[in-house]
Amino acid sequence: METALNPAPGFQRNPSHQITVEPFDGTVVVTFSDAILASTNHAKVLREVGYSPVCYIPFKDIYFEFLTPTSTHSHCPYKGDATYWRVSAGGEALDDVMWAYEAPFDEMLAIRGHAAFYPDKVRIEANPAFGAFGAVGADI
Repeated sequence: METALNPAPGFQRNPSHQITVEPFDGTVVVTFSDAILASTNHAKVLREVGYSPVCYIPFKDIYFEFLTPTSTHSHCPYKGDATYWRVSAGGEALDDVMWAYEAPFDEMLAIRGHAAFYPDKVRIEANPAFGAFGAVGADI
């Protein structure tokens, strides 16, 4: 039996809590002030009971030239410690538009190397692939 190296205390206390991470079959584009912050065909959708679905985008598909780390940090007992980034584009700037769990707990390793954006701070377009059924589309 394998022993987890970095288990989530949230799942230890509440093993019935549901979080799923699945590939998004389609394209996701994130914009701020007409600048494209991210564009990918490799997004993942995290679904957690009690929360709206969240689209996680691979770091390799994020344009970090528009983003700088902030001092904001948060902790989730299921995912780990999150770090945040500020956006500056088109003469506008806004703090904490993007977050990532850079060293997530073992149960959430699927989102390592990915980041998510606040939909009330940026525009997120999630376009399902042609013929994809069950895609999140407008749910992201």
